[in-house]
Amino acid sequence: MSQTQIPVAKPVLDEQEVEAVRRVILSGWVTQGPEVAAFEKEFAEFVGTDHACAVSNCTTALHLALKVVGVGAGDEVVTVSHSFIATANAIRYCGGVPVFIDIERDGFNIDSELIEVAITPRTKAILCVHQLGMPCDLRRIVEIGQRHAIPVIEDAACASGSEILWDGQWEKIGKPHGDIACFSFHPRKVVTTGDGGMLTTANPEYDRKFRLWRQHGMSVTDAVRHGSKQVIYENYPELGYNYRMTDMQAAVGREQLKRLPALVARRRQLAALYAKHLGSIPAMSLPVEPVWARSNWQSYCVRLPPEWDQRDTMQALLDKGISTRRGVMNIHLEDAYTDTRSHRVVGNLQESVAAQERTVILPLFAQMTDNDVSRIVDALRDCAPICNLAAAQVG
Repeated sequence: MSQTQIPVAKPVLDEQEVEAVRRVILSGWVTQGPEVAAFEKEFAEFVGTDHACAVSNCTTALHLALKVVGVGAGDEVVTVSHSFIATANAIRYCGGVPVFIDIERDGFNIDSELIEVAITPRTKAILCVHQLGMPCDLRRIVEIGQRHAIPVIEDAACASGSEILWDGQWEKIGKPHGDIACFSFHPRKVVTTGDGGMLTTANPEYDRKFRLWRQHGMSVTDAVRHGSKQVIYENYPELGYNYRMTDMQAAVGREQLKRLPALVARRRQLAALYAKHLGSIPAMSLPVEPVWARSNWQSYCVRLPPEWDQRDTMQALLDKGISTRRGVMNIHLEDAYTDTRSHRVVGNLQESVAAQERTVILPLFAQMTDNDVSRIVDALRDCAPICNLAAAQVG
């Protein structure tokens, strides 16, 4: 009898989200409105910030964040190639130039030791990524930004619920510790609204701009006009975008936010179980959580033994009903970035390329059982002779 397929990820959605959407549909107000405002308030309270602005997705959040700090034509933004392509695309939307530096040898986050080498008079921002939910070395990055008077933007797409030790206290990613943090609610993330994004900041002027730009630059929101006893004519003082979140999405997000602590707790249990059992596979490198970080374990990414082929390993697991993904992409290797004028590379990015070519993302989602983990680990152990034989034949 064939075993049940284990997907690489699976959102937690049930009747609570169904009822939330039903409530919104029956209210007659389905676009950006009171549910969005409530979701923003609750998300801000969860991460510990004064301002949270909901938008249509994390890419639009990154675009607005870069725009608000002044990134424009020809300006440079120091970031990583080892990230989803949206990280760099958002810079290009502003007319800016992504400046790619390498990641840490023992992790998948930006190597903070390389940032200052990449800074030039044209550097307008540092865009760091909390890759796969693991917080990057934010204290070091913020110190560099402050020393050079350069804003720090956090691509926190994967990091809802992740934490960092800050001045002796555990604080949520998104407080923010940099100038702006940008989150994603795509179905691959720990919490989802189907799609959606959020910007958090301590800067009230930034927040005011986000709210203006997300709705076409309209001076008065629909909610204000709807609730006014006087006729109001809106105007459009500057260029804006249609980057709104709907009330249906926000209603789902509010239910998901209630689940987040339990979801993160379960994912941490599963990550610990992986670490306990995968350590028995020789030469397989497991993700490392720094003592100052608590990951939400949005993904669990392992580095394969040297003699294992990535594709062969993934196919062997798929043949056993286990879905995986290759390591995080490298933007500078994609066709959209073949024009060297579109970006700048500092160094050879060897760690970034190795991470893409030598790592595999294993299934991890809250509904997984301990037995699922055992099945995946056993399947990986079975891969060893297959991959070793394939390597020997190639050799």
